[in-house]
Amino acid sequence: MTNDLTVGHPLKLIIKFAIPLLLGNLFLQLYQISDMIIVGHLISVNALAAIGASAPIYMVFLMIAFGFTGGLTVITAQRFGAHDDDGVRTSVFHCLIASLFLSVLMTIGLLVFLKPLLKLTNIPPELFADAYDFMFVMCLSTIMIVLFNLLSGFIRALGDSKTPLYFLIFCSLINIGLNFIFIKYCDWGVVGSAMGTLTANTLSVLICFVYMWHKFPLLRLQKDFMHYDAEIMKQHLRIAFPMAMQFSILSFSIMIIQSVCNSFGPDVIAAFAAAFRIEQFATQPLLAIGLAMATFSAQNWGAHLLSRIRRGVKYAFLISTILSICGFFLVRKIGADMIALFIDTGTNSTGNNIEMIIDIGRRYLIISTMYYFFLGLIFVFRNTIQGMGKPLLPLLSSITELCLRSFSAIYLAKAFGYRGIMYAGPLAWFAAGILVLCGYLYYIKKFSKDNPFRWKMGEVKHRLRLNEPVD
Repeated sequence: MTNDLTVGHPLKLIIKFAIPLLLGNLFLQLYQISDMIIVGHLISVNALAAIGASAPIYMVFLMIAFGFTGGLTVITAQRFGAHDDDGVRTSVFHCLIASLFLSVLMTIGLLVFLKPLLKLTNIPPELFADAYDFMFVMCLSTIMIVLFNLLSGFIRALGDSKTPLYFLIFCSLINIGLNFIFIKYCDWGVVGSAMGTLTANTLSVLICFVYMWHKFPLLRLQKDFMHYDAEIMKQHLRIAFPMAMQFSILSFSIMIIQSVCNSFGPDVIAAFAAAFRIEQFATQPLLAIGLAMATFSAQNWGAHLLSRIRRGVKYAFLISTILSICGFFLVRKIGADMIALFIDTGTNSTGNNIEMIIDIGRRYLIISTMYYFFLGLIFVFRNTIQGMGKPLLPLLSSITELCLRSFSAIYLAKAFGYRGIMYAGPLAWFAAGILVLCGYLYYIKKFSKDNPFRWKMGEVKHRLRLNEPVD
């Protein structure tokens, strides 16, 4: 079911659109947390550390794909907001071509350079074999994960955030079940975790494609629109490439942090891996609001409704602030107890300092919660700007994050040990959040002055479509 976000009260639309996104992301995080709990309990803390130590490598390439497909579907959402059905169909075709090419290229690159990349991240020798086996299978799942996110992006571009939720729930539950079976009963170790992801994503892509074909006629591939156009592809790539670079820079900065973290041994690695998962879980409401604003701003930008985008941003900022405060108190209250869930205190943890693992994770969460407000700024304003088809400022904010994360990981870690790493994310959020806020204010002022006639005509067409009086 499509949903026109250019019509209706912005606050209600944003919340209604964000809730399924939030639930879907929570299920995804729940799967990832459950997977780590299964690995930490059924295998060992070292196996948990091996997955945590190697994951940032995969995330660099995966986030390139996420940013790339997200940038592509901005055009799809803009065409839908402009009520250009032919433009939507043409966009779908070009998005598929670009995504398939990129995912195949990345899969080959990951498989070829996997060992050198693992060595580059300072993974301890006792974790290397498990890390390599896990990553090798995860590399094979790249294409399916990219296709799943692209198909979900198409559906969200049409204003439907509920359908992707159902597929995320299905994928997450299947993934958890398969991981448990492959690890406990098939005795596949960390490979079982990766095989569960590969199998679940393949099933989800197949089912999602069939469902989309039957329920969303506007997204079906048709011969009349399956003609490659270099100019149309350029329009998509102008947004997709900077967004891919933005996401890759962010994930690369995380890989730098992980590389430094890996030098402190399995206990510190396990502590940060658990704390990062809890942090991601706690900040999902902020991310959901940001993702909702990406589609909201893209559709309204396509309809030339700049004033409506400004109203939506005000509501999103208010919601984000409230959620940041709630996250601050909640994580500080239960964070340490959640970290303990990741670790088996019995025989599998022999040789690991359980109390130190929990304490390190707890300290990190105490620091990061103080900066949730700035992370909310990033999600709201960065996604809004991207939805308007202006990816360069978000790219600049990502470079800012990279510099600050790298500084914290390298220099603060030298001065204060692993405690210095705890400030990497928060400092990056602070600087990038202020930057995108100022950038948004600049863009809005510039757009309002540059072409007021365009926005006036957009308002007139909007009112005529709703049969409202025109001034």
